[in-house]
Amino acid sequence: MPTYQEAAQIIKNASHVTVFTGAGISVESGIPPFRGENGLWNTYDPIFLDIRYFHANPRESWQVIKEIFYDFFGQAHPNAAHLGIAQLEKDGYVKATITQNIDNLHQDAGSIEVYEYHGNSRNLICTSCGQKSPASHFDLNLLPPLCIRCSKILKPDFIFYGEAIPEPAMSLSFQETEQADVFLLVGTTGEVMPAAQLPHIAKRNGAKIIEINIEPSLYTQQITDIFLQGKATVAITNLLEAIEN
Repeated sequence: MPTYQEAAQIIKNASHVTVFTGAGISVESGIPPFRGENGLWNTYDPIFLDIRYFHANPRESWQVIKEIFYDFFGQAHPNAAHLGIAQLEKDGYVKATITQNIDNLHQDAGSIEVYEYHGNSRNLICTSCGQKSPASHFDLNLLPPLCIRCSKILKPDFIFYGEAIPEPAMSLSFQETEQADVFLLVGTTGEVMPAAQLPHIAKRNGAKIIEINIEPSLYTQQITDIFLQGKATVAITNLLEAIEN
């Protein structure tokens, strides 16, 4: 069985470590994943996050969006995994974190170089003029929220089904992936495209793949070099201790 000491040595010998996170890292902060046994799509219809449905039914979409992303997710705080990754960046081991999550918890934990592949729920963007504003500036009891500049409808600044990956996050994520000689996967199963391509690109470029997940993923047998099975909080804490000792 691969050990934390082996993974720690790989990270300490690396010149460019990139972290790649998915929903699994935020589960311990109380944020459920979208898919799987306790996923949000078991409770909510994902049609509310389809961009065409949103444009046709903004109030109905916003009622669900508010409940999930602002009433519920808004209470979440970084956990030990987020904090550990931020510490690894501060210590000079991690160069950047690419995240599929939209919860801002990496930044709240202190990570500086964060590329949000799917956008962020903390800001709202105008569907007409593109003006961005913090969600906290709006009373989300009045739906849908309207742009301060042009009075058109606002949407959360994360991608909906039917939208493209935002720039510059996509280009920066690919740059990071190509530079990495170690790719640390945390809580991502490889099911969401096109983000799921990034670890495969890193592997083709010669990067070592270290994976942290509760269960084996689509990556484990295909590209993973070291699989550290367990909760993200426990695994990152153990890995940080092994690196520091």
